Amino acid sequence: MIAEISSQLAESGLILRGGFAFAPGEEVPAGAASARAVLLVGHGGPTLWPHFQAWREKQPADMSDPLDTWSREVIGDVAARFGAHAVSPSDRPYLPFQQWAMRAEGLRPSPLGILMHPEFGLWHAYRGALLFGTVPDGLEDLSAVGIPTHLCDGCDGKPCLHACPVGAYSKAGFDYQDCLGHVRSLGGVACMRNGCLDRNACPYGQAYRYSTDQQAFHMAAFVGGAMYSSLRR
Repeated sequence: MIAEISSQLAESGLILRGGFAFAPGEEVPAGAASARAVLLVGHGGPTLWPHFQAWREKQPADMSDPLDTWSREVIGDVAARFGAHAVSPSDRPYLPFQQWAMRAEGLRPSPLGILMHPEFGLWHAYRGALLFGTVPDGLEDLSAVGIPTHLCDGCDGKPCLHACPVGAYSKAGFDYQDCLGHVRSLGGVACMRNGCLDRNACPYGQAYRYSTDQQAFHMAAFVGGAMYSSLRR
């Protein structure tokens, strides 16, 4: 089953990002109360982008949250085929996707809060999860991961904390308002066009960096989407 799920997800540029079974008697979050096992779905690098763009061209121009909608459709189709229930990081009540990811893949947060992956660096994401009422065959192999080296521990200088013009990221956390104010200003055009400067400054996983177009899409979503169409002209 795991191989078949992986194959179907690959058709849309997605991959299984790990999984685990809940222990007997373990308290399960309300939004996953009947689940016995979780398979995380996401991507590493820009592999999903051409698939999403091809789908997006056929949708209404004013569609809200198109990437979430596409992800729900793709992962929902897989869930229906394999008897699972699909959930999304934006579903409410919110599910602990980051905690699930750390449990499934052994990852730890970078100074930017994004989990640091030993291969993809900061260029990856989780688009959803498949919840199963029984433990699927092959889950043992998927969840048998060691704790990877945390690349941030050996990173000299932490360039990801020094590229932002307003110092939005620091050891104290993320200053959302300073970041948003800068990106919405004339001085933030480079961030809107090319993506977060701090994220791009990370030396790891550069081969998987998102395209400029994809980064602009995510930045536009961050500020509310109003500026994206004008930046694409």
